[in-house]
Formats: sequence, C-alpha cells, structure tokens
Amino acid sequence: MKYIKPLFLLVLLGTAVGTATLAGIYFYIKPELPSVTVLKDVRLQTPMRIYTKDGKLISQYGVKRRIPVKLEDVPQDLINAVLATEDSRFYEHHGIDPIGIARAAISLVLTGEKRQGASTLTMQLARGFFLSREKTYIRKIKEIFIAWHMEQVLTKDEILELYLNKVELGHRAFGFGAAAQVYYGTTLDNLTLAQMATIAGLPKAPSVLNPISGPERSLERRRVVLLRMLDEGYITRQQFEDAAAQPVTARKHGAEIEVDAPYLADLIYSEMVEIYGKEEAETGGYQVFATAPSDLQLAAQNAVVRNLHDYDERHGYRGPVRYLWNQPEQEESSDSAIAAEGEALTLSDDMRDIPDKQTVLAALQEIPAFAPLVPAAVMAVENQSISVLTVNGETITIDWEGLDWARPYITDNRQGDDPQLASDILNAGAIIYIRQQEGKWRLAQIPEVSGALVALNPQNGAVEAVVGGYSFYQSQFNRATQAERQVGSNIKPFVYSAALEHGYTLASIVNDAPINHWDEASGTAWRPKNSPPEYDGPIRMRMALGKSKNVVSVRLLRGVGLQNTVDHLTKFGFNRDDIPLDETVSLGSSSHTPLEVARAFTVIANGGYLVNPYFIDKVLNEQGDVLWQADPVWACDPCEEAPAETEEDDIERLLAKQLGDVALDDPQATPKRPAPQVISSQNAFLVAEMMRTAVRANGEWSKKTYWLGTGWRARNLLQRTDIHGKTGTTNDSRDTWFSGFHRDLVATAWVGFDDMGRQLGRATRNQNLINRNPERFNWIGNAMIGGEDGAKAAGPAWIRFMQEALADKPFSPIAVPDKIVRVRIDRTSGKLTQRTDHTTLFEYFLQGTEPAVYVRDEDIVDPAEQDDETTPEPEDVF
Repeated sequence: MKYIKPLFLLVLLGTAVGTATLAGIYFYIKPELPSVTVLKDVRLQTPMRIYTKDGKLISQYGVKRRIPVKLEDVPQDLINAVLATEDSRFYEHHGIDPIGIARAAISLVLTGEKRQGASTLTMQLARGFFLSREKTYIRKIKEIFIAWHMEQVLTKDEILELYLNKVELGHRAFGFGAAAQVYYGTTLDNLTLAQMATIAGLPKAPSVLNPISGPERSLERRRVVLLRMLDEGYITRQQFEDAAAQPVTARKHGAEIEVDAPYLADLIYSEMVEIYGKEEAETGGYQVFATAPSDLQLAAQNAVVRNLHDYDERHGYRGPVRYLWNQPEQEESSDSAIAAEGEALTLSDDMRDIPDKQTVLAALQEIPAFAPLVPAAVMAVENQSISVLTVNGETITIDWEGLDWARPYITDNRQGDDPQLASDILNAGAIIYIRQQEGKWRLAQIPEVSGALVALNPQNGAVEAVVGGYSFYQSQFNRATQAERQVGSNIKPFVYSAALEHGYTLASIVNDAPINHWDEASGTAWRPKNSPPEYDGPIRMRMALGKSKNVVSVRLLRGVGLQNTVDHLTKFGFNRDDIPLDETVSLGSSSHTPLEVARAFTVIANGGYLVNPYFIDKVLNEQGDVLWQADPVWACDPCEEAPAETEEDDIERLLAKQLGDVALDDPQATPKRPAPQVISSQNAFLVAEMMRTAVRANGEWSKKTYWLGTGWRARNLLQRTDIHGKTGTTNDSRDTWFSGFHRDLVATAWVGFDDMGRQLGRATRNQNLINRNPERFNWIGNAMIGGEDGAKAAGPAWIRFMQEALADKPFSPIAVPDKIVRVRIDRTSGKLTQRTDHTTLFEYFLQGTEPAVYVRDEDIVDPAEQDDETTPEPEDVF
C-alpha cells in the first residue's frame, strides 16, 4: 500500500499537469483556430460546367476537377474501403483516435522519425480545410483541436461526406466523384471493387500512388487496401483474390464532353468571367446553359468544316506533311500544318528503309491533328488506291473516289493537271491527313481558308449556333464574333429597305447601266461594275436585288441620299462609326462581324424589331437552383402579358416556394419585354419578299422570262419556298457571305482568308469529278468552276446548316401584314395591266403605293418574241 498511494498521487498529479498543459496549449493557440461552424454551409470549389440548351455538356472550366456526391449515392464497398484504410474506428472515436496516437508516439520514440501521423478522417478533413501538410508538432496539435470541434458541430455522416468530396486524389481530381471520372471515365456506381480499392488508396500519396503516374505502386497500394477490407470483414477471401488479380485499367479521362463546341464554350466562359471574376467563375460550381441546342450547334460545325474542305479540295492538293521514308528527289513537302504549329518531326530526313510499325506510329503521334483529320502514313500505293496506317494503328485502304480530287495546288487561281493514278499524288512513305466523308475515307489537308457561321432566333436574339473557324484548337480567334470583314452585297437588303422608306416599291424601275462618276477632289473616276459585268437596262427593284445588281444599289442610295441611307442602316444595329460616308457603302464597303450581320437580318425576319444576341439561357448553382435566367427583348409589341395575379395567387406561390416546387422569380410568370420596332412590319415583309426572289429560279423558261437569283442553289437543295437569302462578295473575292432566314431562324455564313490581302481565287474544271457524277454536271460545273463568290464559297455552308435545322419544320411562310396589297403588274414596266399572261405577275405593295397607271398596249414587251439571249436553264438535279 505504501507504493500504491504515491503512485496514485503521481498519476493524479501527472493527469492534472497534463490537463493543465493541454488547456494552456489550447488557450494559447485558440486565437489561431478557425471556426468550424463554416463547415455547416461549406461550399466546395467546383468547376464551372457549360451545357447546351438541351443539357449536353460542352465544357468544364476550373483547375480543380470535382463532382460532388451525396453520401447515400456512394457505393458501400467504396465507403468500406476508405474506412478500412484510413480510419477503421471512425464511427467509434470523437475525432481523435487514442490508439492511433499511441501507436504513432511509440513509432516516434523507437525510430526518431515522424512516420505515422495518427490522423483520423476528421483530422485529415481539418487539415484539408484549414491547415497545411507540413509535419510539425504545432500543426498536429491544431489539427487535433479542430477535429474535436468538428465532431461537436457535424455528424459522422456529414464529416464522411465532406471528406469524400474534399480529399485530393491526383491529376487535379478532388473528391471520389471526380476521381472516378478522371481515372475511369465513369460514375462511382459503375466502378468495380478493384477500381474502388485503387482510388481509396490514393489519399496517402495521390501524386505517386495514382494508377496513371505510378501503376506499379498503385497495384501495391490496391493490395493493401483490399487486405484491410478483408481484415475488417468487408469482403470475402474470394472477392479479395478476384479484385487483386485485376489489371490496371485506369487512363486519364477528360470531362465527359457530350458536344465538343469550344467556340461557344469560350464565349460563355468569357462572359461568366466578366460577371463573376475568374476565380469565382471557375470554382463556384455554376452550371451554365447555353441558348444553343446541341443539334443545331453540331449541324453548324459540320457545315463549316465540310464547306472549308470543299473549297480547299477544289483549289488543289498542297502535298503531304512530309515523307518519313522514300523522299522524292527535288520535291519539297508542304509541312504547312507543322509550320503553322511551330513544330517539326524529329526523325531524320535521309530515312530510306521502311521503318517498323512502332517507329511509324511514334512519328504520327508528333503530327498535330484537328478533328475530323486523322494523321496517317502511306504504306503502299496501288494503281488508283493507297493503303495507310493511321495514328490509331488501323490500316485503311482509300480508293480512287477519295483521291481523285487531289490535283496539284499551284496558286489560289491555278491548279495542276487532273491526276490519273494514285502515284501522281503520293508515294509510299508520305505522312498525310485523312478524313471521313459520308462514311468513306479520303485524302485531306488542313484548310488554309477560314470560315464562320452564326445562327440566331429572330424572335429574341438567342444564339442557336456559333462557329468561329475550322478548329478552336488550331486558332482561338472567333471569326463569328471578332472578325470585322467587308460585307459586300450582304448590305443591299438594308439599302433597299431605306429605298422603300423613301417612296420606292418592289416594282419601281431603276436603270441597270454603267456608272462613270468623276471625283474632282481625287481626280479619278469611280466606275462601279456589276458582277458579272452584265447590264439589263431598266429593271424592277425586286429583280435587281435578286440578281444583286451593284449599279442599281448605287442609284438607290443616290435617290435616298447618303446620310438618310446611313441613318437607316444604323436601325439594324450597325455601328455608325463602322459605316463609311461615301457611296461605296451601297456595295458593302463597311466591315462588320458575322454576328452583327446576322442580328441585322433578324429585323427583316421578325417583322421589324431589333433584338439583342445572347448566348446564356440560364445559370444554376450546384444544387440546381436557378440563379439567373435570361430576360431578352422579344419581337412583339404589345407582347402577350402574363395574367394579373390575385392575392390568392401570391399566397400559393409563397407556399410553393417554401415547398421547393417553384422559384419566386419564375421566368414563366414574367411578361415578355418588347424589342424596339425599328422598321415597319410592311417594310420588313417587302424586303423579305425580294430576298425570297434571290434564292430561287423565277419566271418561265419557255416564255423567256426565266432568270436566276444569285442564291438559287439554296432553293434547289432545300426544296422549300419559305426561305429568304442574300449572297455577298467583296472586290477580288476577299470576303464571301451568305445570309438568309426562315421565319424561325436566321443564319449568316462567311468564308475568307485571315490574311485580308489574299483572294479566294478561282477553280478550274476537274474532269475526274465530272466523270464520276455526269448527271450532276451543272451543279458541279457551277459550284466548282470559275471565281469564288458568296454563292459558291459561303452558300454551301448556309445550305447544309439549314438542311439540318429545317428538316423537321413545316412550311411556314412569313405572314402578310396589314396594309399590304397584291396587284397584277406588267413584268417590264411595273405598271398596272389588264393582261393575265406571262408578261404579267402579281406584286406586293404598301397600301397607297401601288401603281395607279395602266401600261399601254403598245408599250408591252413580250419576252417570248424577243431574240435576245437569255440565261440558260440549269438542270434542276436536286
């Protein structure tokens, strides 16, 4: 007993001293301890995710990859793996594990090294939120106190859920939801036991234990995790053996992109950064929904890419990227793609022997590629086919149909002879690009020409699709929103609109004759010419716009007045500072972006209202609550208003809000805001009518009244009459445009070189293509031969997009507004007529402006009796 009492007193004293010391330490560092109550409303740093309007992921922005998950959505096997490995007594302790601390202390005494941290899950979470990873005693003490506080504030399940979403797991993955996506490209519920064990072992050292950077160490760590699960009774011996025998299946996955639309995503990202700031935008967990639906966005991208390849192919093949072996003597490979990226292949130029497959694949890996292009090496050349090995290790045969376009490129205006054999184009050893078109592989090259397309909803300005170039990964410059290019004849519908405002009608006669205007100030003469330089003499306004007569546009500007015309152009949203104060404005000398041009055409399509383009439909937080909803102006006045709410309605909405069924700021309850009406609905309708003429064949061939609008191919291909369009071509074909609309959709396509001094040139006849499709000779002849213009260069992109966009839309012409009358007029003079034959037609007029004078019989011109040459009838093969 004499020893027990002193020992008891010693223990009591030690306990008192220890408690006092611990209390002293606590109060000493208490000012430095953070408040853990913030964890009740913790906001994890979650990347911004951008979706199409119909909910398909476009892109994800943020340094940290995180996909928050609820504890109830985490598979039990994964929870067991984490607990068994990191904290098997998690549900038993109060944030601090005395056994673990004792074990770590013994290890420190025996080894003199801090090998074991004795950290519980709660302590790890405390360190992750509030502390650093430095191994110091003071940090460990702070970690203990914070963990103890956390256990007082949060439940065990809340702590575990935070841990599962917070912990760093390598390759910028934070949380197990993100790790499943990064390493396996799937969600937690689709992981196998082996995969769960792999990511459960990552928290200890994510940079070296992850299965991508260190597959061998990852296997060892996975086995440790599985053994711990076996020891804890979470799995059976058979499950352990099966999972431990599984191979490493991890590889790095990006975000689960469903629609790759980087130009659209970049626009939305920039707007979000402007609103919220870069850090908040990238970490606030915002879910941003674009105004563009996935089908229209993909249709626009495919249309632009296909169109640029079509242009590029008809101007000739610039040669392979280089030769890996069998380099032809005195032949220079283009290396255009490599030069553009500032890269070069590292393989020697004097290679003569055919290298092995792995060497070829290694060389192909160095070639920059942009979808839909695939790098490939030519392994064999036959009579009219080649065999290639792709960068993916696949062997493909490309037949003559995929090669016969490749006559040599000489200049933008000249092409070499049509190839007759595959050896006229390539030799074995060439590194090339290939692509698929309509399910067949063909030789390809990176287009040097650029293009853009933007589509808008004319009723509210919502951007339905936007494409800024061939590939965002090749050039981030968005030509749809940033490139200000001369618009050419795309300006004419707005000039004609000004003429209608000043007394002209669709039947007004304007002289289509050469202009020779002497400028005393410059000492030179201005001689605007039609393109082609053909003149019809007196011509009706409708026909002049349909044929895009330059001199008529100049004469209309003179009739309206330069200042009046400029003032009118600004009504369509064009910036006055971008419009030159001279007569060249009537021919499109002003420069605007495709987005500005498309916005201007919405005014004509929607009945005269100026809407504002916007890209974001709504912004949600991580929980799916609507933070912001677009509130655009609409083409209506007055707009349909929401019914007035009664007191009972207010009470019902408040109750619904409390139950979480509806937001108080429900956009459906908000009346539409009307857009300003900048031109009358009658003016818009009449311009639209003239633009309808531009995309069709008019008159009768047998009566010699037949003539083609400059965009006639659109009508032939789309096979519908409720479309309206206008071509646009600048001097020397440096910029080409095609803009047009259906009442529900406006689109503008542009094609040109980024080098504004470079012309789009001319394409000569490729007999190979004609031989392959003799029944389509006229289409190929018109589209492939001669100088590039808006109809040939930009028109096909607009047509292909509209084919997809309007495929399911019923025929729906623009409604005839009030105060528009339709009367029969003489085809030549525009006057009233009593005849009903081919010399007449019906025309629309604003009430009160229709002609009041009848044409005299002796002034009637019957085209069928004329000997003049007329436009040859094209073969309508589409």
